Order: sequence, then structure tokens, then C-alpha cells
Amino acid sequence: MSENEPATPPDSPSDLPAPAVLHRRRWSLSLIWLVPAVAALAGIVLLLRAWLASGPIITIRFATAEGIEAGKTEVRYKEVVVGQVKRIRLSDDRQHVLVKVELSNDAASIAVEDSKFWVVRPRVGLGGVSGLTTLLSGAYIGVDVGTSQEERTEFDGLEVPPAVTNDQKGRRYVLEAGDLGSLDIGSPVYFRRTQVGRVVGHQLRDDGRGVLLTVFVDAPYDRFVTRNTRFWNASGVDVSVGASGFKLDTESIAAVIAGGIAFEAPPLEDAGRVVAENEHFALFDDRSSALAPPDGIAMDVRMRFNQSMRGLTVGAPVDFRGVNIGSVTAAALDYDRDARKLFAVVDARLYPERLGRLFQRQIRQSGDEGRAGREFFTRMIGYGLRAQLRPGNLLTGQLYVSLDFDKKAAPFKVDAAQTPFELPTVTGGLEEIQQQIASIVNKLDEIPFGEIGRNLNGTLQSADSLLKQLDGQLAPQAVGLLKDARQAVDAANQNFIANESPLQRNTQATLDSMERMARSMRELADYLKRHPESLLFGTPGNAPPRDDGGTADPGKEEKK
Repeated sequence: MSENEPATPPDSPSDLPAPAVLHRRRWSLSLIWLVPAVAALAGIVLLLRAWLASGPIITIRFATAEGIEAGKTEVRYKEVVVGQVKRIRLSDDRQHVLVKVELSNDAASIAVEDSKFWVVRPRVGLGGVSGLTTLLSGAYIGVDVGTSQEERTEFDGLEVPPAVTNDQKGRRYVLEAGDLGSLDIGSPVYFRRTQVGRVVGHQLRDDGRGVLLTVFVDAPYDRFVTRNTRFWNASGVDVSVGASGFKLDTESIAAVIAGGIAFEAPPLEDAGRVVAENEHFALFDDRSSALAPPDGIAMDVRMRFNQSMRGLTVGAPVDFRGVNIGSVTAAALDYDRDARKLFAVVDARLYPERLGRLFQRQIRQSGDEGRAGREFFTRMIGYGLRAQLRPGNLLTGQLYVSLDFDKKAAPFKVDAAQTPFELPTVTGGLEEIQQQIASIVNKLDEIPFGEIGRNLNGTLQSADSLLKQLDGQLAPQAVGLLKDARQAVDAANQNFIANESPLQRNTQATLDSMERMARSMRELADYLKRHPESLLFGTPGNAPPRDDGGTADPGKEEKK
């Protein structure tokens, strides 16, 4: 461009560059959208994971929601968390609370027909203290998983934990008793004073004449429950004072407080086979009645005692040589018009089979168990069997009926067809002792103690007079006589003790003469031993005696 050319204006259209047209896409993806996309994906994953991990939702009905909180209270099985409470609401009738529980997916098998749920809280019961861990962690719902295969979503919660859970091994048995006594759910069951089970339930019989108790015996102790096993009530302290004396029996301190049941087979019987579950047994009142021999057929007898029956009560034992074969059922007074006196009529029920082998032989001979009892006692009465009232306890004065043999008993005519069967009696025990004492007292009354006393009094007076005479007359003479005797003794002592006294010299001379005579006799004996022929021919030469009173030895003279 030259300097003379005119300048072109800057905004002239001919000088502007041609515009470039860019076609942009309508929708464009920005990086900012990546964040919500990732969040959404994570949420979907979490939802899917929660859906896969969640289990069934069940509803449990409780009487109260005490200790239960939504979103906090857990469901535990064997202390493992298997679910959680999601919601709590009242039922339509406002009598219960409905607790919705969500179980974990791996615990879905818990929701079956016979599963049980309860709230675990601190409790003090017969079985001890439980649930103490909830004081720090809070209450939770416990579960006992059932064995059914049918699923269920609605349950009735238990107010107390079950006494036995389904995972415990053992057997249940049913005991029939007249009343419950001090027993309750949780009362221990003992075998040889070792706790092996517990009471898990009780209910009245349909006819209302007793109760049925369900006991659970843990394995392996359930193998000791056999066909011949006997159960008895071991509750509290059994104290009895009767004709058998004072008895104190208890099983353990727990049984004293909470009651208990014990079982055992009779020691002299075969235990038998192990029984199946839910077998029924009778519950006896005490151990002695439980382990007693089998009663068999009862036999009613009547006894007439000609003595006081004070101390004899209904239920007193009837003893035959130490074996309790029955008990007294009634006692009353009756009047004998012929003898014109009162006597005691005692009825008793006997069980002869308690005699064991002694009675079994009679059954085999008779062939009829009902008739064997009468035949047995008829034969025993012929041998002198009699009934006596004897004291069982001197402290309480209790009496019992003793059957024993009396060789001096009078004959008794037995009527085997009489009902009840009559047993002859004799007086015995304290009554017999009292009669003997009374007889001694009567004999003592016949002794004339008054006359004997008067005679004895006269004799004492005569003796007193004689003593006075002796003291006044004979005593001075006796004193003089004693003095003379003392003087004579002193004189004799002086004669023996004083030196050169005549008595002492004479005694010494006599002793010397006796010594010489003894020496001569000894020499004579020696000579005769050497020359026995001198007894026939004499001494040779008639040797003269020696100066010392002896004779010279002829042999020695000849040698000289």
C-alpha cells in the first residue's frame, strides 16, 4: 500500500474474515455426573446386599414389652445374634404387644412350627439365678429352635424360659401323685443324691384326683430309669416320730428349699429294661414306702387285746420278726358280757407277700394267693404265733403290733373262714412288766413291816441295855486285864533281851546240845554208809566213844 492511497476504514465488511461455523452436539456427558452415578450404583449394591442378607420377618406376641426396644433388642440363639427387633406395637385388643423381628438370612430355619421365643431378663428361680449378663447388655429375645419342617411367621412368646430346650439330650417321664406338695417347675431330680434332671411341668388330672408331673432326666443318666425304678418325693426335711423311733431324712439343701424328686431301683430286685420316653410312674411319699417289697393281695385281720391301747395310733406298723408286713387301720373298745370287762379291738391290714420266700412256698402249696395268707397264719398260730402290743419308742410312748412266737401261749382255735381273720394275742411289753411289778408290790404288801419294826425296836433296846452293862462293869476289868498282859509281855521281853539272863543261858545251852546231837547223827550216818555190816556185827573192838561224844573209827584204829 502506497502512502497516497486512501486508508480503508477498519469496519468495512470487505475486510472481515469469513466466519467458521461449528456444529456442537446437543447432549454432552459431563464428569460431574459421575459422582451421583457411582452413589446410585453403591446404593443399588447395598440394597441388593441387604435384600440378600435379610431373612424372614416374624411376629412374636408378648404380654408386655418390658426391656424390648425397636432397632436395638437382639434375637440370640446360643448367644449368637440371629435377628433384631424392628417394630413394636399393640395388638388390636390391646391385651398384648406385637414385636416384629427380622431374622438374618442364614437363620431363616429358626422360623418353624415348634420354635419358642422368650425375653431373657435377670431371674431368680428354683434352678438358680439366670440372665445376669443382661444387667449390662440389656434384655434380648432368646429362642429354642424346633425340629419341625413347617415354616411359621407368628409365635406366642413365653413369659418364662422353657425348663428343657430341644437341643438337650435326655428323656421325659410322667409321674402320678396325689398332690403337688412343695414341687414346682425347676425342682431338681436326684439319683443317689446326684442331680440328674428337673421338673419341667405339672398339671391336674382330668378327673381332678391327683396331679401329673413331667420330669426330664438328662442323658446319660436316663439309662438308670428302668422298668423297676421307683420315684419318691424328696422335698424338704422328712421328720417322723412314731413307733419306729425318730427319723430325719433329706436329700440336699436345694431339696429342703425348693423341693425335689429322687428315684432308684429296689436293691434286691433286677433293674429291668430301660423304659421309653413319657413312661408313667407312681410318685411315692417317701423312700421307705417307695422301696418297700411289693404288697400283693391285702389280708384284713382283727386282734383283741386285754390291755390299754394308749400310744397305739392308726398307721402303726405290724411287725413280724423285724419285717413290716402291714399297718393298723382301726382301733376301738368293745365289751365282753361274759367276762364283764372291756377289751381293745385292733384291725390291721397285712401284706403277707412282704415275707418273701417264706410266703412264696405257701403260695406254691396252696395254689391260690388269696387263700395262702389264711393258711399260712393258721399254721403259724399252731406253732405259737401271737400278737403283742410293744413300745416302739420309750420317749414318745408309741406302740406297735408285734407278731412273734410264744411257747407258753395257750392253744387257740382258728376259724379260717371268719372275716376278718382273727389273730390271738398275749399281753406283752410294758403291760407285762407293769403286771409283774404289781405282783411284786402285792407280795411286799403282805410282809408285816409294822410287827417287824416293833420287834426290831425291842431288839435294839435290849442291845443298848447290854452295851451299857458292858461299859459299866466289864470295861474296867478289861482295862486291868490289858495292863497285866502288857506287864507280862514287857517281862518276857526283858528276859529275852537282857544279857546273861537265865532264860537266855538255858536257851543257849539247849541250842548247843542240839547242835552236838545233830553232828553225832551226821557222823553215825557217814559211818553206816561206809560200814553197813556194823548194823549186824557191831563195831570192831567196841571202840570207845570219843571225847566229843562220838566213837572212834575202827578202820582208822586198825590202820594205826
